[in-house]
Amino acid sequence: MKTVKNKEEQILIRITGQDRPGLTASVMEILSRYDAQILDIGQADIHSTLSLGILIRIDDMHSGQVMKELLFKATELSVHIGFEPITDDQYENWVSRQGKNRYILTLIGRTLTAGQIEAATKVIASQGLNIDSILRLTGRISIRYPDKNVRACIEFSLRGTPQDQSALQNNLMMLSADMGFDFSFQKDDMYRRMRRLICFDMDSTLIQTECIDELAERAGVGKQVKVITERAMRGEIDFKESFRQRVALLKGLDVNVMQDIAEHMPITEGVDRLMEVLKRYGYKIAILSGGFTYFGEFLQRKYGIDYVYANELEVDEDGKLTGNYVGEIVDGYRKAELLKLIAQVEKVNLAQTIAVGDGANDLPMISEAGLGIAFHAKPRVVANAQQSINTIGLDGVLYFLGFKDSYINA
Repeated sequence: MKTVKNKEEQILIRITGQDRPGLTASVMEILSRYDAQILDIGQADIHSTLSLGILIRIDDMHSGQVMKELLFKATELSVHIGFEPITDDQYENWVSRQGKNRYILTLIGRTLTAGQIEAATKVIASQGLNIDSILRLTGRISIRYPDKNVRACIEFSLRGTPQDQSALQNNLMMLSADMGFDFSFQKDDMYRRMRRLICFDMDSTLIQTECIDELAERAGVGKQVKVITERAMRGEIDFKESFRQRVALLKGLDVNVMQDIAEHMPITEGVDRLMEVLKRYGYKIAILSGGFTYFGEFLQRKYGIDYVYANELEVDEDGKLTGNYVGEIVDGYRKAELLKLIAQVEKVNLAQTIAVGDGANDLPMISEAGLGIAFHAKPRVVANAQQSINTIGLDGVLYFLGFKDSYINA
């Protein structure tokens, strides 16, 4: 005699209301009693308000009783519960979508407004991407005791394939400039989750000055050098030639002034926090700078940085700068070569690397890295970088890496 197998069906359960310990366990106790299979589950909790979704598969002989018991339990727990039948075709259509590309959109600002989020999500929707989840990465903001360094970051998990990724990037970039927020749009793959090497420019990135300008001021040639520096950072003249011209103007400066400059370098907002977190979680850190090794090594000792590549100034026997340099100039192309070399030495895939800088000579390494970030950068650099940070400090990099304040501060 044949055994007739009960027909099975899918039911989507939605529970909303005040969160409390043991709520999920109470629901699962009922479902387990009837041997329900959990096909999907997700929960969000905003200000202790719960939104829980559970998709179950259960035989139709028991589904009515399960819903009845869940309704009683919902009344007991003072939460709202709803049920929606999901057909086999609907379920299979959902399953087929799991192979689609996934992306992460990160929005950052001192604060984020509904208008900014509306504009960014409209761009996402116009590209046919669906938002699967929304996560706040930054801590809760006190309205009673405001912090001058307050920041807000929201991460959107997206599913689908952009119809035109270049247009998406350009539209987000225009919104970013017009509405005053930063963004990152990255493919959500294992490389994004396993970044291992981060390379920084130094001047105007890790520190809020150009060391060559500081040296020039001490040498009495500040105005001449600053003009050349600005032209080089905008990409208007060749970096190597500009470097030679500027170094030549420093001839005769006493090398001892470098210590005073180093000890008073203005560190960029967020650097202390960023370095502490990167070291704690095992990142390899490099300074790749068109500046000078003396200052790079000062930061290396301060933060435990693993690699420093910069330019060496020549000093005569009287302790004066000769106006020359020693070795190969670290320009933009050399920075990109060094990034690849360090990645090779550390056995890190290029897709796991990060590069952060502000000037035109940083573009080659920003383009080469798996994640390239323009930081408070010149317009040309922002226009050519996939990600940029302009509204907050350098620790904003952590949010592009997916770090959450609650984890960092634990």
